[in-house]
Amino acid sequence: MVRKNNLAILGSTGSIGSQSLDVVAAHPDLFSVVLLTANHQWQKLAEQALRFKPKYVVIGEKGYYTNLSEALAGTGIEVYAGSDSICQLVQLPEIDTALISIVGYAGLLPTIRAIEAGKRIALANKESLVVAGDIVTALVARYNAVLLPLDSEHSAIFQCLAGELVEPQKLILTASGGPFRTYSQEQLERVTPDEAIAHPRWSMGAKISVDSATLMNKGFEVIEARWLFNIPYERIEVLVHPESVIHSMVQFQDGAIKAQLGVPDMRLPIQYALTYPYRIVSPTPEYTFGMNEALTFDRPDTERFPALALALEAGKMGGNAPCILNAANEEAVYAFLTGRIAFLQIVGVVERTLELMDFIEVPTLEDYIETNRLARELAAWIIGKLNQN
Repeated sequence: MVRKNNLAILGSTGSIGSQSLDVVAAHPDLFSVVLLTANHQWQKLAEQALRFKPKYVVIGEKGYYTNLSEALAGTGIEVYAGSDSICQLVQLPEIDTALISIVGYAGLLPTIRAIEAGKRIALANKESLVVAGDIVTALVARYNAVLLPLDSEHSAIFQCLAGELVEPQKLILTASGGPFRTYSQEQLERVTPDEAIAHPRWSMGAKISVDSATLMNKGFEVIEARWLFNIPYERIEVLVHPESVIHSMVQFQDGAIKAQLGVPDMRLPIQYALTYPYRIVSPTPEYTFGMNEALTFDRPDTERFPALALALEAGKMGGNAPCILNAANEEAVYAFLTGRIAFLQIVGVVERTLELMDFIEVPTLEDYIETNRLARELAAWIIGKLNQN
């Protein structure tokens, strides 16, 4: 039987955070919200707080603290600001589950602090495992935390593995292929930010939409799967599936393949993570066979979309290489979204940063923090050079 779950939703104003609150609203008897956080969208955070009545809210950018405080004056909701406040409050004993949907590297330290507090963690912040998967998984074991995947692909694999007593032979991550799956090289050269964030299947934020368009996101997901399921890269495969009905698959030693199917709606894996090991009625529509004329599959084209191969190379290198990959990619995607580089230059910036950065084989957390800082500075310098040409 599902018990009442007191939630902290970190990154509540983003796409995943907002859909998580949809799940909460559909089951008010099962969930209560203790903590909500956002980076800069203080108006939306205030609206969410007035509706869901958390005990605490945090705005990451301290310059918006006064705005948020005034908007929530007289409500009894305690208002804080800054990343340190997020890291402290996520450890509060009244929080059962921390749903971490902060985008990018910024989610790493809050994830670690929630783990150290022994929380049940619904993890949408894949970058925590991309950047420091070795440290994160070691801490989960040390502090007896529970780490539940919230990405649709990793949730699908998690569900396919439920009840199995043997290690899988292969994990098969499906990918929609993004909005430019059928584009020629010439068409890719003219891609605009507005086109890149218009994903054909999923409702996502701008950054992850661009990552999906380059296939970098799928590379991140392979690295994440390696750490979540302790499977070597050689046994993780990517398959393009444009319909996004099969969310991922697992193949076993006897050749059998288990797949998890459903409509492309993030509220399904969110709800599963929040109610695991139980299933409850969902507000999302059910998938019915016949909704699609066919379910199709193809191999990813790493010549037109080299980001996937680059991410796999960094993952196999290990050490601080995935941290460099993520930091440079965040800088390059932001540069693309703000019109400073072209779509096809994103991967070039990341590749050049990986080439120039020092490699650390066994990094500490402090090494990861410093690597992230230096890689961003280097990527910004490379982007500046591109703008001079």
